[in-house]
Amino acid sequence: MTAPATEAAQESFLEPSNANRGNPPLTDRQIQEWRNKGFVLVDGVVSLDLVNHLLADAAEMFPKIGSKEAAAIKDFGEGITFPGESEHFNNLTLNPRLLMASAQLLDVLVAKLRLTQSDLWPKYSATNEQDAFDNQDQRIHMDYPNHSLTHPPQWDEPEAVEIIVYLSDQSEVGGSTAIVPRISAEDEAYAPPLVHSPGIGDIPWINDRSQAEAWFHQNQPEVAELRQRLYQREKYTQHRKGSVLFYRHDVWHRGTPLHNDKVRFAQNLTFRKAEASWISTIHPGWAWAMYKPDQRMERLIAKLSPEQRSVLGFPAPGDSYWDAQKVDAVEARYGAFGFDPAPYREQLLSTGLD
Repeated sequence: MTAPATEAAQESFLEPSNANRGNPPLTDRQIQEWRNKGFVLVDGVVSLDLVNHLLADAAEMFPKIGSKEAAAIKDFGEGITFPGESEHFNNLTLNPRLLMASAQLLDVLVAKLRLTQSDLWPKYSATNEQDAFDNQDQRIHMDYPNHSLTHPPQWDEPEAVEIIVYLSDQSEVGGSTAIVPRISAEDEAYAPPLVHSPGIGDIPWINDRSQAEAWFHQNQPEVAELRQRLYQREKYTQHRKGSVLFYRHDVWHRGTPLHNDKVRFAQNLTFRKAEASWISTIHPGWAWAMYKPDQRMERLIAKLSPEQRSVLGFPAPGDSYWDAQKVDAVEARYGAFGFDPAPYREQLLSTGLD
């Protein structure tokens, strides 16, 4: 199912609203939209200059449309993950305005966020080799099963923000994200437990929409009826280059087909509350990247602000981890790359722990 094309269906389109030019980036209305409906689509959170540089990197990193290599890329997860070779990819991952927006939505300090996902991937137009795992016309689903070891909390206690930064314009390539807004506390779509999706419990993991719904029709007809009502309620992102979709692990959504002979690039991110340790990091641990001979992670750690480092799990200034000896030792590890230990030493001095 592609985005509605008739004038009568214009209400199904989601146009981005504009972020604040200064900080904080999100308006009160945007925050409330995310908290009530489960998502908000925003322009102007990150600079188009950064997006354009990253798009150029992506075009170099991934196969060209129509190539055998492109046809072999079937699903999300076949892209680049943080920390990547692209400086622009890493900069977008820890972009201060993106971090601040996520902190606004979760009502925490930036230092209380933790990064659990950052990957950039291409979605190519359909081939003639569709299968149950194909991501062209996805089944409607929630993302929490492959992020959390548990179940989402009550609606008014969100634990994480999921993000799509679109590097391509929907009007040029297609591929809207279809999403179902929560309409009230009594909304049947969001009544727990949230288990009516492929890959949850004993329901087989099927990504393709037609095959997934055929399974429900045959095996769980009542759930099939609920899911058909979800498709009828979908809204479709009319994203532009640089648009950011903030959404939640417990929101119904799916990917829709691209236009013919097109590729869409997008970066997906997740930030959780520091205390929500049951939400897993879905990539190898950040310290594992220290094994890369280009020393990309060491260089990145050195140049980040203390706030940005905290999002990776690096102890913040004032954390009980620090004492004078540890500050000296960490400076010895990263000093060659320009690490500034001053914020950590100053905090020790202010608390008399130096």
